[in-house]
Amino acid sequence: MKTIQISLNSIDRVKSFVNDITKFDYDFDLASGRYVIDAKSIMGIFSLDLSKPIDLNIHAEGDITEVLEVLKPYML
Repeated sequence: MKTIQISLNSIDRVKSFVNDITKFDYDFDLASGRYVIDAKSIMGIFSLDLSKPIDLNIHAEGDITEVLEVLKPYML
């Protein structure tokens, strides 16, 4: 598992983020405070405090270079 910090501070960023990560078969979780939600759930993402950076947990084995390239626009 790898954890990175991302920012999803607008509705358009949330939509494009979900579209980008649904292309991968890995599991993604977003953690904000004590809440952890499925990162592929738009409704779940909107239940988080999006004004602060969010931890993205990528549950993948091996090389995730392709995933990190797709996530670059959202990383802090």
